[in-house]
Amino acid sequence: MNQQATKKISERVINFFIYLFLGFWSVMVVFPMLWVIASSFKTDQEIFFSPWQLPAQWAFDNFVRAWSKANIGLYLFNSLFVILPSIFFTLLFASMAGYVLARFSFPGNRFIFFSFLGGMLFPVMLALVPLFFLLQSFKIIDTRFGLILVYIAYSLPFTVFFMTGFFKTLPTEVLEAATMDGANNLQLFFLIVIPLAQNGLVSMGIFNFLGMWNQYILPLVLLTSASKYVLSQGLAFLAHQQRYQSDWSGLFAAIVIVMLPTLIVYVIFQSQIQRGLTVGALKG
Repeated sequence: MNQQATKKISERVINFFIYLFLGFWSVMVVFPMLWVIASSFKTDQEIFFSPWQLPAQWAFDNFVRAWSKANIGLYLFNSLFVILPSIFFTLLFASMAGYVLARFSFPGNRFIFFSFLGGMLFPVMLALVPLFFLLQSFKIIDTRFGLILVYIAYSLPFTVFFMTGFFKTLPTEVLEAATMDGANNLQLFFLIVIPLAQNGLVSMGIFNFLGMWNQYILPLVLLTSASKYVLSQGLAFLAHQQRYQSDWSGLFAAIVIVMLPTLIVYVIFQSQIQRGLTVGALKG
């Protein structure tokens, strides 16, 4: 057996074990998700006495009960009310900062860049108590506006880091041509740079959406009124209520409602996320 044949056999063996591991990992991830979805259509009796079978009758009223009686609709509105402006202003501020840091040389450029980089290393757990008293001193504790500000500040470091690297990959010829045609800095940024950076902005928008959607500890500390709960808080509160109400089918339906938006966003934009995160992400 020659060396080339031996190399092909070894590559096939390695690929076999890689695919075997990936298949096993996929089952470990997908099976619990499918089980939760199937359980959301069952009655409480079926959940306990036939957990591994499909529902005898698909109980769609579980979702109606979770949406109205369990206030999942209200929590969904609160989440979107906080997340959408947070993402918009995070992308706006991060793209401005990233463009300046990537394209202009000035004293303190690297210091500002590494300050943002240092913000990525600061655990949010250490900031919970100072954040609480800071928002309390400004009288915006237990408000959606206060949570929006915290989400923006929490998301800026990585977004600035990513966008700085992304802007360095943009072609300078287009920017120079626009400057020669008389475009000022604002026109250059909003009319030329932003359209060119669309892939990076979409990737960061989706990345921040997933992170904010699943965020639990920040709203738990900064929002105390039940009427202002976001989905993560509402789902935890609903899980706590089931100890007394025993509406487990409604709980599974609520979990599916919370899970579906992130799943749909990732399935639709997974190629966009992968492409965006590999372009300029490591270039500082």
